[in-house]
Amino acid sequence: MHQEKPRLKIAVYPGSFDPVTNGHLDIIRRAAKVFDKLIVAVLNNTSKNPLFSLEERIELLTKVTRDIPNVEVDGFRDLLINYMESKDVHIIVRGLRAVSDFEYELQLSTMNNKLNEEVETFFMTSSPQYSFLSSSIVKEIARFHGPVSHFVPREVEEELKLKFAGTRQP
Repeated sequence: MHQEKPRLKIAVYPGSFDPVTNGHLDIIRRAAKVFDKLIVAVLNNTSKNPLFSLEERIELLTKVTRDIPNVEVDGFRDLLINYMESKDVHIIVRGLRAVSDFEYELQLSTMNNKLNEEVETFFMTSSPQYSFLSSSIVKEIARFHGPVSHFVPREVEEELKLKFAGTRQP
């Protein structure tokens, strides 16, 4: 009797990660335990004006995930579904902080499934200590030189300080 080799379970965790927060890292660490391989896919969203370039975000994510052996960091500039097809991956990981996230994420999940019915979305709720956290809140605090050490990895905190060094907002 010939036994078929089990398929490797690979998932993509997409996002802008501008910057990566401890909430993102929590989802990455937990998803890496569920899947054999997790690709953290950094979106270059042309409709947004990011603080960090795509290359900087990839570099920061690579640094802060270096201790997780089954995580790969990559970037993309296309529709997520096209990226998924190019990688031959059928599972999207999405983090949910609150009920308000769910409505938007449900729309995205349904649309992605309409574009490719083989693609499924795996929702993970954020750990309670990160349920309030967002990259935009972190950037706002950092912009005014507030403390962000509880919200982002040390490497990200250092880069935020460099980005906002000497800047003053009215």
